[in-house]
Amino acid sequence: MAAMPSGRFEIDRRSLIRTAGLGAVSLAGVGVLAACSTGGSSGGGGTSGGGSLTFGSNASDPVPKQAYAAFVSAFEKKSKDKVTTNVSDHNSFQDKITNYLQGSPDDAFTWFAGYRMQYIAAKGLVGDVSDVWAKIGGNYSDALKKASTGADGKQYFVPNYNYPWGFFYRKSLWAANGWTVPATFDELIALAKKMKAKGIIPIEFADKDAWPACGTFDYLDMRINGYQFHVDLCAHKEAWNSPQVAEVFSTWKEMLPYQDPSAAGLTWQEGAQKLGTKKAGMMLLGSFITQQFTDAAVLADIGFFPFPAVKVEGTDAVEAPIDGLMLSKKGAQNQAAKDMLAFMGTGAGQGAYAAVDKSNIMTAKDADTSGYSAFTKELSGVIANAKSISQFFDRDALPAMASNVLEPAMLNFIKSGSINLASIESQAKTLYAQQ
Repeated sequence: MAAMPSGRFEIDRRSLIRTAGLGAVSLAGVGVLAACSTGGSSGGGGTSGGGSLTFGSNASDPVPKQAYAAFVSAFEKKSKDKVTTNVSDHNSFQDKITNYLQGSPDDAFTWFAGYRMQYIAAKGLVGDVSDVWAKIGGNYSDALKKASTGADGKQYFVPNYNYPWGFFYRKSLWAANGWTVPATFDELIALAKKMKAKGIIPIEFADKDAWPACGTFDYLDMRINGYQFHVDLCAHKEAWNSPQVAEVFSTWKEMLPYQDPSAAGLTWQEGAQKLGTKKAGMMLLGSFITQQFTDAAVLADIGFFPFPAVKVEGTDAVEAPIDGLMLSKKGAQNQAAKDMLAFMGTGAGQGAYAAVDKSNIMTAKDADTSGYSAFTKELSGVIANAKSISQFFDRDALPAMASNVLEPAMLNFIKSGSINLASIESQAKTLYAQQ
């Protein structure tokens, strides 16, 4: 995600690492990710141009794929360097990231801020870009720099955009039925009952890729127990078998009758299509959902509201994963690759991307936001006004905890309505003790 979802980056973005955090891994199975690094990696690109680099991208969906192509084109025009882009399936890229970086990685690659960046940095698998930050640091907020910094105090990541998670809906459908935005969880459930009575799926939900459920968990945990508890739980400073976590799932259980019953077999893209065709009343996802609405009339009809208040802190905390670029270890020796990351740290670089993918919020201070639609301004305001911003569970927590423990457990919960928190806590103790 992240998502994502970063991400999620994902991560969609809200993204998975199924091999990271499990110790040494075999290079077998790297497959296309390692094999695709075909471009040269000559140094000296710099300001004189004429260098080359390879770029590994997880932007396999049409809109972000085209957006990164526009960014690369703008960089090549400015720098005179040559970029060979290798696009891999989004989820596969995340699944094999450790293998990829230990094999024959590209010079630069797409990734996510926060813990997921810090994890691979601590493993010594990526390049230090602190010298790039010396040039572009003034163009970012302190919070974005912190999210780009490893445990050793060095920078390893350059942000491109971030995006809020929340509920998306068709405004015309709601207006026709007299539905209004719920301010509390009780109002959300009451609205869901009305939608179900109309034969509409109240809350579209799609968890075939396992990571989307993290968004629901994160919001419920922050709304019930507060942002700090959620952060501490991700770091395993709080126990998974605590009454606080039990309340998260008991509250979530109230939502299950109103979520899409076929969720376990749907991708988020398929779920978004149900929202677009008014078969569903609302969907909790990141703003990248709008990439699926290619009809301008449908896109103009999309509304948004934050996850409503449940118990504490109202709606002060927002999930807003940060996506951007990193360098492999060999990429850090390539001036052209460093120059491309520096270009990402400018309004011109981010603007080239955002001109195609309008679903996200640019992060550079000098980015031209005059072309933002009213909807994008609304999303930007949600992030700007938040008192606390979370990344997304599979970015904020230990990767193996997310992908190997919580995500399968949540998928089973969606199917059965039951969760074994004692087992989750036992596994968490083992995984975090190994770090």
